[in-house]
Amino acid sequence: MRAVVQRVRRASVLSEGRPSGTIGRGLLILAGVESGDTDRDAEWLGKKCSELRIFENETGRFDRSVMETGGEALVVSQFTLLGDCKRGRRPDFTAAAGPEEAEPLIEKLIARLRASGLSVASGVFRTSMEVELINDGPVTLILDSRSGA
Repeated sequence: MRAVVQRVRRASVLSEGRPSGTIGRGLLILAGVESGDTDRDAEWLGKKCSELRIFENETGRFDRSVMETGGEALVVSQFTLLGDCKRGRRPDFTAAAGPEEAEPLIEKLIARLRASGLSVASGVFRTSMEVELINDGPVTLILDSRSGA
């Protein structure tokens, strides 16, 4: 699984024009599932996101996780994170898992974050979504369960 994780002051998502998730301070997690990903990838990503120390302590050092700050998480599925732009001008999405494979893993990711004690909101899988956010920092990281980074 691949994710773009952004530290936000607030974020929200509309699914098919209807509100489906809103958070205050916390993490916006744009998550894509690669063909062949397993529950283990979703578990890894959920643990990594909930424990990332990207929130500042009293001295301004990144030393606190979203859990330690009482923050929230907003998860938005985004297959385009698996787009390959090496050739031509049109991205190739063949590495992205199909919806039948991807949706259960996105749900597993959400469940893992909730099991960590986080309040989690989400978009609606397989819908057109509009995401709005106020990036804090900005702090933006790319995580990939297959590379461990």
